[in-house]
Amino acid sequence: MDIAVPTRPEPDRLRHKTMAAAVADSLRQRILNGELPPGVQLRQDALAEQFGISRIPVREALLQLEANNLVKIMPHRGAVVTGVSLEELEDIFQLRGQLEPQLLVVSAMHLTPADIQALRAVASAYSDTLAGGEVLRWGELNRRFHLDLLRHAQRPRSLSILSGLLQDCDRPTRLQLSTADDMARAEQEHGRILDLCEARRIDEAAAALRAHVEHVGAALVAIYRRVLADA
Repeated sequence: MDIAVPTRPEPDRLRHKTMAAAVADSLRQRILNGELPPGVQLRQDALAEQFGISRIPVREALLQLEANNLVKIMPHRGAVVTGVSLEELEDIFQLRGQLEPQLLVVSAMHLTPADIQALRAVASAYSDTLAGGEVLRWGELNRRFHLDLLRHAQRPRSLSILSGLLQDCDRPTRLQLSTADDMARAEQEHGRILDLCEARRIDEAAAALRAHVEHVGAALVAIYRRVLADA
């Protein structure tokens, strides 16, 4: 019996995938640090010339960014950097304020001492990035803290929804963390939530998490409203 031998991926295909990943990473960093703000149009031909490559890996990179909700590919306009409106921001934090405390009540019962130690390490790394101004890691570590805190809830669909919400408010949250007071408060609130979980004061931990989410949301909404008023 003849057995079909899988063919190796074509070298050009591998090269395109590698270049696409590099372009996507470069554009992702520029979007997250605000260099490419919401509404900016990303044209394939201009990007291909800028990176010195063909349009094929550029198109693949833009599709990757669209999958991460960082750009929207629109007919006749190409890719446009996405943003979050005031109404969307309010909706995101309302959903988080409802969802996260519910998940924590279930998850906290199953957090082991090793889990708490790992979460404290994430919280410490988060604090270090705040102090060092490592803007691109803020969102990554904040998402990791919240998702790891809630992962024992065993609610994969809810956690998937929450992961998307955290990603959507990643860039706006940097506005709220623009002052030393807000940075210090974020650190304190993360630590307080972990202390309560470790003490098995779960209802209090859920209330502290809700208050944390609500404070960040309220601060961001206030910033957005000031920006709109000044526009």
